[in-house]
Amino acid sequence: MGGRKATEDFFRLFLVPGVHHGGGGPGFAEFDTFTLLENWVERGIAPDKLIVSRMSGEVVERSRPVYPYPVQARYSGTGDPRKPASFAAFEPVAR
Repeated sequence: MGGRKATEDFFRLFLVPGVHHGGGGPGFAEFDTFTLLENWVERGIAPDKLIVSRMSGEVVERSRPVYPYPVQARYSGTGDPRKPASFAAFEPVAR
């Protein structure tokens, strides 16, 4: 369909690590895709990242950003690795 630049106006794929196909799993199973989609459709604000969390009961164990594929979240080397602010977008190099 013309590559990422041609499709990102109407399509973004967020791959959340460790989440089973129907939800749950050992990964970051808490996130709000509805609000992102609502903002995109109703306000024209395309999502640039999704904040995902892993809960233990009512407590957030850790969170991080997930970027549209193929961009990845990479720990910046500073800050709490359990907080999304400690991660930055990383564009993988095509091989």
